[in-house]
Amino acid sequence: MSGLKMLRYGAWAAVVLVIAAVAFVTVNHYREAGGGGSFSPVASIGGPFTMTDAAAGKTVTEADFKGTPNAFFFGFTFCPDVCPTTLAEAQGWIEELGADADKIDFAFISVDPERDTPEVMRDYVAAFDERIHPLTGSREQVDEIVKAYRVYAKRVELDDGDYTMDHSASVFLMDADNRFVGTIAYGEAHENAMAKLRRLIDAGS
Repeated sequence: MSGLKMLRYGAWAAVVLVIAAVAFVTVNHYREAGGGGSFSPVASIGGPFTMTDAAAGKTVTEADFKGTPNAFFFGFTFCPDVCPTTLAEAQGWIEELGADADKIDFAFISVDPERDTPEVMRDYVAAFDERIHPLTGSREQVDEIVKAYRVYAKRVELDDGDYTMDHSASVFLMDADNRFVGTIAYGEAHENAMAKLRRLIDAGS
């Protein structure tokens, strides 16, 4: 075999090994995040927070969400597409869960407190489903919960002088002990989302 052929075979072997390694890491991360066979908590996501529940008109902390599984979505009311789409999907999930919807708390958490006042959040979320908690707070409080949940949120200036927010688009699933167990990805198939929610509810029963 020529040296050139051996070099080519060696290069292809290296590519195969890299692909295998990436696949292994991806599958294991998917399982750890609740997307595969396991549904194990991940300690590095979640933590203490203090926010305002705009619908209830009171201050809440992580303790208020303990004892019941939770589905948290981070976004903002000026969001043009991802946030209203996800809230509409959450409305559909809640309706399909029926009585079981009372066994899980849904919350929409603002990453744009400068514009998302309690009044704005209350009215915006109520247009989808009043069982979704609209959470907002001061800039410091929002930064605290964003950091605790490892959420990506960044202000992006627009040419007209206004701004928008880039942010994580997944729904964070937390068990009854406030431990992260997985996500529902943006645009994930409805049947997959429902399966994850039902599994979360069953685990909390």
